[in-house]
Amino acid sequence: MNLPSFLWLWRIAAWSMGLSLFAYALLLLSGMGINYFRGEDLSRPRWLRPLHTIVGWTLVFLVLLLLSIGIVGTIGQYGSLGHSSHLTAGLWVVALVIISATSGLNIDRAPDWLRPLHITTNLILFIGFVFVTFTGWSVVQKYLP
Repeated sequence: MNLPSFLWLWRIAAWSMGLSLFAYALLLLSGMGINYFRGEDLSRPRWLRPLHTIVGWTLVFLVLLLLSIGIVGTIGQYGSLGHSSHLTAGLWVVALVIISATSGLNIDRAPDWLRPLHITTNLILFIGFVFVTFTGWSVVQKYLP
């Protein structure tokens, strides 16, 4: 079968992954700022929480975009899924991002255990990003000529 080149799709994926890692770092910094001002009698900057929320939604979008690119590209290239551990790593990252976003949106209205869940999920997400990056690099090597 004569399929079109999926190189453009992998370029979008590479940019999306880079932006996802940048968003994660920005979320870490803004989350630390929110936590810092939470414990002090200082007034928190009004822009900090909205920035954290907007970047969080951006991360959710980017991770779902990466998932869809991975599924479309892999099925287009191989005809099926599950050719490496990258799929498992990616699904874990998607799940962790969704858990983090859901818990983060409900922190102010929910029980006290939700804040530690949000923070712990994000710490585990760091490991997930490391794993998905390494497994993704091996996948990229398969597609490069």
